[in-house]
Amino acid sequence: MKHIGPHVSASGGVENAPLNAMRVGATAFALFTKNQRQWFSAPMDGKSATAFAENCFKAGISPDFILPHDSYLINLGSPDSDGLEKSRKSFVEEMHRCEQLGLKMLNFHPGSHLRQITVDECLDRVAESVNIALAKTQNVTAVIENTAGQGSNVGFSFHHLAHIINKVDDKTRVGVCLDTCHTYSAGYDIKTQNGYNSTFDEFEEVVGFKYLKGIHLNDTKKEFGSRVDRHESIGKGLLGMEFFERFMNDPRFDNIPIILETPDESLWADEIRLLTSLVG
Repeated sequence: MKHIGPHVSASGGVENAPLNAMRVGATAFALFTKNQRQWFSAPMDGKSATAFAENCFKAGISPDFILPHDSYLINLGSPDSDGLEKSRKSFVEEMHRCEQLGLKMLNFHPGSHLRQITVDECLDRVAESVNIALAKTQNVTAVIENTAGQGSNVGFSFHHLAHIINKVDDKTRVGVCLDTCHTYSAGYDIKTQNGYNSTFDEFEEVVGFKYLKGIHLNDTKKEFGSRVDRHESIGKGLLGMEFFERFMNDPRFDNIPIILETPDESLWADEIRLLTSLVG
């Protein structure tokens, strides 16, 4: 079964996020547990955490299908020692917030070498950062999101994801989220039948579906292999509805959170209904 929902606002308190998801008919959702443009935040309010759990129950959405995202400021592979230390502290704080909310995963962009260190050195720093965070927290899995490869970002290759996972000590608490826009822009042809098959065969061989913890299901505004990250609403971009139909009927993507990060939130309810209608 597919569990689909958008990245919803938590404005006014994290307890509002599940209610926002419920309003669009979601069975999964993503959120920022704090202001994504700030390094640190005030401690989690116990009343908000309790209300969050109550509202998730009201919405009928299990923590298994909630995929929070960390701050965009965090760079766990930073070549700058001060920036790296700040990123690591902020990431640990976000892991603790997930613990307080009863959430099981935290999605993050792996980072950027900023053209100051090699790709492998950057990936090693990401893995070391994950090891530090896992040692200081419990029960929350660090979920690496693949990137489009824009700028000096790492994580656009399946081999990058595997490199990080291989150097994480506790492999029971590391996973991957695949973003369909990023995957296509990075040069993996998921649009055609043959390309779709070969891409996910390669993912299984290099990374392994056992590590797949979530999907960001987005159409794309940019051409194949462009290395540019520009999301589009479902069916309005370059991936084409055949891809989404193929995806929705692929059992390998059952029972994980499928998150819409599409740009027009007025279409989210329609997108969920459209995608659900493609099944079967």
